[in-house]
Amino acid sequence: MNDTAPGVRDLQRTLLLQRSGAERLKMGCAMFDAARALMRAGLGDPGGSDRSPAMRARLFQRTYGRDFEPAVTARIVAHLLAGD
Repeated sequence: MNDTAPGVRDLQRTLLLQRSGAERLKMGCAMFDAARALMRAGLGDPGGSDRSPAMRARLFQRTYGRDFEPAVTARIVAHLLAGD
C-alpha cells in the first residue's frame, strides 16, 4: 500500500538524503529498536527483560521467520531453544 502523495514522498527522500550516512544509520537502528520493543510487548515481555531461549526463538520468528525457508527457520529455532 502506498498512500503518500508523490510530492511528499520526494520531499521526504530529499530530506533523508541530506543527512549523513551515520545519521541515517542511527535512525535505522532507532527504528529497529522501537520495532523490537513493540514485538517484545506483543509477545508478553513489555519490559524487555526476558532473555530465555523461548523468547529468543519467538523474537527470531517474529523478526526473521518469513525470510527463510521453513526448514531453515525450524533449524534456527531449534538452535535458539537449545540455548546455545
